[in-house]
Amino acid sequence: MQSRSFHLEIRSPEKLIYEGDVTSVQAPGVEGNFQILYGHIPFLTALDVGEIRINESADSQQSMATSGGVFEVLRTGVTVLVETAEWASDIDVARAESAFERAKEQLAEDSPDLNRPRAEAALARAQNRIKVVSNA
Repeated sequence: MQSRSFHLEIRSPEKLIYEGDVTSVQAPGVEGNFQILYGHIPFLTALDVGEIRINESADSQQSMATSGGVFEVLRTGVTVLVETAEWASDIDVARAESAFERAKEQLAEDSPDLNRPRAEAALARAQNRIKVVSNA
């Protein structure tokens, strides 16, 4: 059975991160993870912190860590606008682990000057980067 492909674009505020034809894409929606295949109905959803997996063919998969954004499926293709994205192969594990430890320490201190939502978001991003590297 021949798999059908569709056009995918992933953009950050700074640049075009990915553009090409794919057989599927998996993403972290705010309501849970989902997968898009050829012929999917149009829809729009918000993305959460998580992993985007791109399949260009049955034996070619790429992964990236993202910190959220917007995902749109149209009849003409899929567009993903991400806040940040980092390919699994580009993630510096030591830096991600250091950021994770820093965020944990900040949350443990619980000082009155602590911006808790910001520290929790930093912790989630660091955890996600470490997870994406371990899945690659």
